[in-house]
Amino acid sequence: MLLENIIEAAIMAANNPLTVADIQKLFEENTVPSTADIKNAIQVLRERYAATSLEIQEVASGFRFQVKTGYAPALSRLWAERPPRYSRAFLETLSLIAYRQPITRAEIEEIRGVAVNSYIMKTLSEREWIRVIGHKDLPGKPALYGTTKTFLDYFNLKSLDELPTLAELKNLDSQEAKLQVQLELVQTEFEHEE
Repeated sequence: MLLENIIEAAIMAANNPLTVADIQKLFEENTVPSTADIKNAIQVLRERYAATSLEIQEVASGFRFQVKTGYAPALSRLWAERPPRYSRAFLETLSLIAYRQPITRAEIEEIRGVAVNSYIMKTLSEREWIRVIGHKDLPGKPALYGTTKTFLDYFNLKSLDELPTLAELKNLDSQEAKLQVQLELVQTEFEHEE
C-alpha cells in the first residue's frame, strides 16, 4: 500500500485534523515513516488534488481535507440555515484579542471606547475561539484572554504569524467585508462537517 493512500484515507476519515505524529501512530513500530516522508507524501496528495474541488489544508491542529473556498457559494445551497453575520463589535473584539493577546476585558473596552457585550465574550468562548490564559496581577485578578487552536483552524491558519499585519488592515470597512465573506465560506464548510 502506498504511503500516500494511507495518509489520504486517514485524513479523509478523521474527525479532526491530523498531525504528523498522529499519522505516524497508524503504522507498526518497525514501519513508521519519517516526518520528511510524510510531508513528501502530503505534497504528492496536494498536487494530486490541485485540479479538483478538494484540498489538503494545514492548520494549527494538523492536516485536513476541505472544499476549496471557491466552491463554497454553490455548496451553501445544501444547507437551509445561513451562517451568522458577525457584528462590527464582535469582529473588533476578536481582532483585539488575536492581535494584542494576552489582553483583559478592561483593556479591550479601553481601546474600543465602549463596554464589551457579555454575549460577544460568551459566543467567542463557546465557539472555543478564545480562552482564559491567565490572570493579570492587578486588584481583582482580571482574566487574560488569548486565542485557541480552534480559532486558528477555523480561519485556516497554522499560527498567529499568518494573520494579516495591522498595516494591511488600514481600510477596516473593506477588510470587514472580506472577513465576513471568509467567515461565511468557512462556516458553510464547518456546518457541512457536522
